[in-house]
Amino acid sequence: MRSWAPYAVTDKNSRGRIYPQPPHPYRGDFERDRDRIIHSAAFRRLEGKTQVFTPNVNDHYRTRMTHSIEVAQIGRTIARVLNLNEELTEAVCLAHDIGHSPFGHTGEQILNKRMKKHGGFEHNRQSLRIVDFLEHPYPDFRGLNLMYETRQSLAGHYGPYDHGRLTEFSERTVCLEGQIANLADRIAYNCHDLEDGILSRLLDEEVARTVSLFRQAQEKIGAASIDDYVIRRIRTAKAILDRLVVDAIEASRQAIQKARIRTLEQVYQHPEPLIVLRQETLAEVQELETFLQQRLYSHPALRENDPQIEEWLNKLFDWFTANPQQMPGYFFRLIESEGPERTVCDYIAGMTDRYALSLLQKISSR
Repeated sequence: MRSWAPYAVTDKNSRGRIYPQPPHPYRGDFERDRDRIIHSAAFRRLEGKTQVFTPNVNDHYRTRMTHSIEVAQIGRTIARVLNLNEELTEAVCLAHDIGHSPFGHTGEQILNKRMKKHGGFEHNRQSLRIVDFLEHPYPDFRGLNLMYETRQSLAGHYGPYDHGRLTEFSERTVCLEGQIANLADRIAYNCHDLEDGILSRLLDEEVARTVSLFRQAQEKIGAASIDDYVIRRIRTAKAILDRLVVDAIEASRQAIQKARIRTLEQVYQHPEPLIVLRQETLAEVQELETFLQQRLYSHPALRENDPQIEEWLNKLFDWFTANPQQMPGYFFRLIESEGPERTVCDYIAGMTDRYALSLLQKISSR
């Protein structure tokens, strides 16, 4: 029998689903949430969406899906050690990016610009919109009908480059399982973006050694004695990952004890996150993030297609706004309630990179 921490989210203390459903004889409520996310069309499409490098350029680069899986593995480890709800943590980790547009953050920024007069576009809000409204596997209601805490954690997901919004929920912060997803996401993308950057040769190992986390990891694995470039790259990234996960577990345990958290309600009322890194480790992570921002994310080789991506997405947006009947019937029927701009945005945001490009070819040939 699993021993839960008294402040963990469980099937018993959960606020449940919007539409009550009978319990499953063999699976818990949050296991069902996880499975609904995995079986959703939005999750499957993550395989074709850019993380940092465009899919199909190199099969070894992460996609949005492989990123989400890595986040889930990190999240489960932290949740298990802290006696929190692994299934809820995994569900949030797997779903946190399903609202991402094609072409990565560049695509997100372009859609946000197009939607400026219509509520904007932000991938975290879109993730909640997908699970609450756009996915439609049930005959009696829209959405996946996920548990309250899964939805709340998606609404409150945040990181250094985005911000959660709990405006639809009453709590000041998300449950600890949702907080784990926030930190697991940050740990995952910093480690694997660094690894993919070195794989691409856009980042140089010697230059990366100016970053303390990278330098310490290479010293730990004895990188100077590893001649194989691939092994050295992988072991370095894994050493950074291991250090950050261990730090997160130990620092979070101390934060929870210091705050004297005993109940889930106390978690919700606590003004600061309780799933954290030590301050000195956080400073090292921020150093790595600055390095990645300056040396990788802003690299001319990754930014050279930005004007073309903007042209592509604007062309799709203009086409489907002028020809809404060309969208699938499900989206066309949403125009009456959602308006043409939001509906077109929903449709384009759900596309994979490859599908968006294939539609552009069809439109150009007309």
